[in-house]
Amino acid sequence: MGKVSIGLRGWRFDEDELFTDAGGWKPLEEIPREPRHRLVRLQVVMNKPCDACYLIHGEENKRQCRPASIVYGEPLDEVLLCDEHEADFLFWFRERGGASIAGEETFRDAFHEWFDDGDRAPDGYGGMEHVEEAPEELPDLRDPEDLYEGEDLLADERPDFDDEADADAGDAEGDDAGDGLSVDDLDLDREYPT
Repeated sequence: MGKVSIGLRGWRFDEDELFTDAGGWKPLEEIPREPRHRLVRLQVVMNKPCDACYLIHGEENKRQCRPASIVYGEPLDEVLLCDEHEADFLFWFRERGGASIAGEETFRDAFHEWFDDGDRAPDGYGGMEHVEEAPEELPDLRDPEDLYEGEDLLADERPDFDDEADADAGDAEGDDAGDGLSVDDLDLDREYPT
């Protein structure tokens, strides 16, 4: 058996650690600790914005962020990236010292600082070829809270696209706290140019 990426490209898993001989998923508690932690983290960070996009656009404009498609680093200190920003990360990692702090708690913060300072990969800097063998969705595994009650693996301070969608849905239902406007503020007798 070979290696596969699941959910996001970047983290590679040995197929024999995840799958039974019949090709089904092993029970979560039978998967070795490191790949199990990565699978659990993937469940937490899937569908989050690219870290680099978020540094550019911020909370106010997170809808302009692209969803992450790549993950690098270790669980709890991972960097989430879209295809466009992968080259920036790889340049930082290979050419600007990122490899020297791989596995350290400062890994993600160091990349964020470098990127936030305006540093980028030179034009045409090559990315990495990924072999896509597994579906983009995570497996339907046992609820990780059953195994990791109160553990940091399940927490994440990253923003989520859903937060904004929920706020917008509330506004559409008449919650005018978001922008200070209300249907009551409309002047229906006013003549508007056409």
